[in-house]
Amino acid sequence: MKVVRTMGELETAPGTGLVPTMGALHEGHRALFRAARAESERVVASLFVNPAQFDEQADLEAYPRDEEHDLQLARAEGVDVVFAPPPEEMYPAGFATWVDPQETGAEGTARPGHFRGVATVCLKLFNLVRPERAYFGQKDGQQVAVLRRLVRDLNVPVEIRVVPTVRDPDGLALSSRNGRLSAEERQRALGLPRALASAAREPNPVAAARASLNGLDPDYVEVLDLGDAKLLAAAIRVGSTRLIDNVLLEGEIQ
Repeated sequence: MKVVRTMGELETAPGTGLVPTMGALHEGHRALFRAARAESERVVASLFVNPAQFDEQADLEAYPRDEEHDLQLARAEGVDVVFAPPPEEMYPAGFATWVDPQETGAEGTARPGHFRGVATVCLKLFNLVRPERAYFGQKDGQQVAVLRRLVRDLNVPVEIRVVPTVRDPDGLALSSRNGRLSAEERQRALGLPRALASAAREPNPVAAARASLNGLDPDYVEVLDLGDAKLLAAAIRVGSTRLIDNVLLEGEIQ
């Protein structure tokens, strides 16, 4: 496995699958790597904590980082190239060009500027790596919708692939932020997947989910349309940790 730090070291090749990550890798990322490995001649992963997509400095500073662990996991899953640039490589002095998707509702409303950072860094990665496919998790369902619209609107020749959410045995969606939860906070956080799962069967899933959150105050509870699927999505805060999750209402995740 080759680890590169600069754009100049990256090489393009046909049949490439790209897995963009911010590190702190877990079993959910393993699922992305495996999906990419099954469909691609060459797998490239990025490890880059993108400062442009954080709306809170404290959240950026607290984001977990363990590059040694991440590289071991990527190597074990057959990743061919890891691109792990410093922030100044992606955003050099004078950087002033941004992709600003007009995304409202859910994360678009709760985190102003978030999708500008996501769209910009992903477009840079698409241009640098030139993958045939890029892989993302269902947990970030609205991000998938934003990126699918980006590649359509800007004629970027990459297919956005979606891998189902991976969960711990207790039902909590895997997230790099889960490690910040205390034992008591984790028990409270379980109210999110349970509320979404039970509400998905109700005539008004948004109202049902809100009613089932048992004291958890959501940033939002909304139905997201991914084109080929509809998701019931929500975001909550447990202590200082913000968690998102969703469940499939209609269609099929591809």
